[in-house]
Amino acid sequence: MFVTQRFYMVDVFAEAPYTGNPLPVIVCDEGLPRDRMQRITAEMNYSETAFVNPVPDDDGGYTVRLFTPAREIAFAGHPILGAACVIRDHVAGARRESVRLKLLSNAVDVTFEPSRGAVDLAWFRAPVIIAGTTVEPAAAAAAIGLSADEIDADSPVQLFGAGTAALLVPLRRREALDRCRLDLAAFAPLARAGFPPLVYVFCREVEDAANDFRVRFFFEAHGVREDAATGNGAAFLGAYLATHRLLESEATTLRIEQGHAVRRPSLVMLRVSQAAPTAEIDVGGRVVPIIEGRLL
Repeated sequence: MFVTQRFYMVDVFAEAPYTGNPLPVIVCDEGLPRDRMQRITAEMNYSETAFVNPVPDDDGGYTVRLFTPAREIAFAGHPILGAACVIRDHVAGARRESVRLKLLSNAVDVTFEPSRGAVDLAWFRAPVIIAGTTVEPAAAAAAIGLSADEIDADSPVQLFGAGTAALLVPLRRREALDRCRLDLAAFAPLARAGFPPLVYVFCREVEDAANDFRVRFFFEAHGVREDAATGNGAAFLGAYLATHRLLESEATTLRIEQGHAVRRPSLVMLRVSQAAPTAEIDVGGRVVPIIEGRLL
């Protein structure tokens, strides 16, 4: 018998339908081989697609695999929240306060917090994030089409990662952030030095005065792409701010605006606590259901 798979589309870090970062979630009722998951992801052609095993493990966690159109990845923020909401609403059989996801390299717990309107705020605790090598501002600026004096000289350009890693680039002005773009040819010297072509660019000048940062995230997947909202990038930003003591208090909640350049305005919430020996970082946002169907 020909078996179809359940398919859901959700908008993550969305304040309304058709905003935020869209995520296809496939519930693999009969299982799928890795190469077919990769082909389905290429067919979807979104930044990531999540594949959920609907049978929980002994500890109640659900195995979730994440793919970009080019490769399988260990960690990404908006697929974690989107997959967790699909599991809670369509797989687990009862509405829960939390869901555990078993990813390629670690387990992540997602909790749900009632908020205004009908859509809960979903949060995940970031895994341990490692601060990596710093980069000369001129090299980073060239890779995104800017001049070195447009980089914020008070903060370093630095790699942060947790399974997946990205180069964090602080800018002085929003005008430069709106103008920048990853150039893979110009990035080549950094790639040869071992830096992945994932670049999280941020500044403190914002469009909405209620927000704290404006960001963009570029990555390579059969060409340069830009994310509408980036949960792992926000987690890296939290680690960056904590590492360099750039937060005003031990426990801080920040609002990050993203996605305007790709016409998908998004809001990413970030909580950072520096009270423990290692900073505790939570990333949150709303998940709006858009489509339900079957994958043939």
